Amino acid sequence: MRYSKAESLFGDELVWKAVHESERKEIFADALEFIDKREKENAKELRRRNVQALADILDGMQEITYRTTWAQAQRLLIENPAFADDSTLQDMDKEDALIVFEEHIRTAEKHYLKEKDMEERRRRRQERKIREAFQAYLVELHKRGELTSMSLWSELYPVISADPRFDAMLKQSGSTPLDLFKFYVEDLKSQYGQDRRVIKEILKEMNTSVEVGTSFDQLCKWVLSNERGKSVDPGNMKLCYNSLVEKAEAKEKEQEREEARKRRRHETNFRNILRNLVPPVEPNSRWEIIRPKIENQEAFIAVETEQLREKFFNVCVHLKLC
Repeated sequence: MRYSKAESLFGDELVWKAVHESERKEIFADALEFIDKREKENAKELRRRNVQALADILDGMQEITYRTTWAQAQRLLIENPAFADDSTLQDMDKEDALIVFEEHIRTAEKHYLKEKDMEERRRRRQERKIREAFQAYLVELHKRGELTSMSLWSELYPVISADPRFDAMLKQSGSTPLDLFKFYVEDLKSQYGQDRRVIKEILKEMNTSVEVGTSFDQLCKWVLSNERGKSVDPGNMKLCYNSLVEKAEAKEKEQEREEARKRRRHETNFRNILRNLVPPVEPNSRWEIIRPKIENQEAFIAVETEQLREKFFNVCVHLKLC
């Protein structure tokens, strides 16, 4: 209100006339300032009240989610008794109402994402527990000797599938029972080098070795008699046994080949001394007559047995190689 307007309205009032004009103008200016300040405070308080009231109403409306649009929210608010019965709230500044709604949606989205993250953590934790329980079951099978590095899924499936920990694995995503079985068997196979070293160390300490005739049960008894041997996987034990037997067989065959080569050398040398005899060996020559003539020669002595010497002599005479 301008001073001139106030003058026209209150000019005839005694209280107005009782004050000098200059002072009147000053009082009028102070009054306007006071009224303006009070109106602003009232408007601010009303805005604060409306913002809080709308926020409380939105918090109580379960049908409004982080995906609700502003247009959808306005329709829902009209149907809400707390909002519909509050005329002051309905006159709320639209921009303020939109700001309150957007803040509510941001908070709702944060709560949703937090709950989703917590649920995901719970799910992963539960799935991890189920996997660990199944892995513990595989360890049990290994300790009982039913599962080794040589085990096949098809062979153990009837046993594994009968356990409830197998069924629990089927109800979740991620690694399957077959995956964990393969991983476990691969771990056992990767342990082969270490198990082989332990077996060889135990055999060395016992001053024994695996020969062609050594049974697998015998090797198991030797290894398991030592505390370190109890950590050896039965499958790796079998693989190591097969390897050691193959090595023993190869060694035996090489020894046989060497013996054969040695025998051929002895036979050749023996035949040479017979060829060099004077008078020469005849088809009707007798061993007991020839023997004294060559018994002191190195080629004679090198032949291991008397039976073999006589055999070499007979072959040489009959085949006319002398």
